Amino acid sequence: MTLTYSKELMKHFKNPKHVKKLENPDAVGEVGNIRCGDIMHLELKVDKKTKKIEDIGFQTFGCPAALASSDVVCELAKGKTIEEAKKITKNDIIKKLKEMPPIKIHCSVLGIEALNKAIENYENKKKEEKIK
Repeated sequence: MTLTYSKELMKHFKNPKHVKKLENPDAVGEVGNIRCGDIMHLELKVDKKTKKIEDIGFQTFGCPAALASSDVVCELAKGKTIEEAKKITKNDIIKKLKEMPPIKIHCSVLGIEALNKAIENYENKKKEEKIK
């Protein structure tokens, strides 16, 4: 079976803007899919006053759709507050990538899951700080 990827998806695959490790990230999210082998690691830096995501980076091991989805998740989340970032959906990613083969939709879901894990990690750290 031959997969056809959109030009936009290939642009994010070939030239991702957010592949990086952050120095002292405020939060980390990691997810993987055993069936396809995709693994996503996402890191956040959050402005303490505004709660906006001021920097975001990812490392993904996977197919073009997985890598492009990770990049788009970062693009959509950067500059948003934590609460706004929680509202990003797989449909937002697919729309930004101008379609995705149906068999690759799970890649966009993994991107959202990595973001949500990072947000959960951030919120848990904040709760722990309040307890101390």
